[in-house]
Amino acid sequence: MTTAISTASAPWLALRAPADDVARSAALAAALAALLPSGPVELHDLGAGTGGLTRWLAPRLGGPQRWVLHDGDAGILDHLDLRSVVDDAGRPVAVRTVVEHLGELPPGAFRGAAGVTASALLDVLTREEAERVVAACLDARVPALFALSVTGEVVLGPPDPADAAIGAAFNEHQRRDEDGRRMLGPEAVTVLAALFADAGWHVRRDPTPWRLGPVDAALTGEWLDGWVGAAVAQRPELRAEAAAYLARRRAHVADGALHVIVHHEDVLVWPR
Repeated sequence: MTTAISTASAPWLALRAPADDVARSAALAAALAALLPSGPVELHDLGAGTGGLTRWLAPRLGGPQRWVLHDGDAGILDHLDLRSVVDDAGRPVAVRTVVEHLGELPPGAFRGAAGVTASALLDVLTREEAERVVAACLDARVPALFALSVTGEVVLGPPDPADAAIGAAFNEHQRRDEDGRRMLGPEAVTVLAALFADAGWHVRRDPTPWRLGPVDAALTGEWLDGWVGAAVAQRPELRAEAAAYLARRRAHVADGALHVIVHHEDVLVWPR
């Protein structure tokens, strides 16, 4: 069975983009920039979606740049618009796309590249898929920046008695075994970091939480629906409790009273 890299819709990616950009680790981006060679560079982005990471990262890196954007969903790549994206010297970046499934990623996929990136991807991979990505990075001996992987920790204010049960069910859903695929979920960064560390590579991690408040009501509402919906899908016995919980939380969003911290991590790896 092949597995698509793409994990989200174009409207959802557009809605979350501002929060993603605020959360991303500028420190790890700067460290990646320092690791890249001078002159033309080729970078591969996995699970590229609509190109959000390229738009944010390209201006922070030297060039000229050529980006190879990989995604398992040809339809979502139709939403790419990177015509205004430039490198740190204001030069336009070149882009090509590859429709590719991680189950088919060959060990030599990144040969000739200067770096590899991905965003909001690791937690929906299986261990076997993560091992394929690691193997390709080890083969090419290039630095890689993996951004915005969920850690499973969510803090909501004001607190609610059902927060813990919903959060635990959501995390179980993230680790579910579906059609023979058991996703890494909240353990993704730890697993990936261990795979690279065991290979003798440098590993640097940075917390990159979303901090959502009243101005983020649209994103918070969509995130909340998805968070609770996944919890109920995993534990149907929570349906009645979750419906009441969601009503309370939607009221908090409407009143501008809900604050949410959704914890993520970025991780940068590079060879010794």
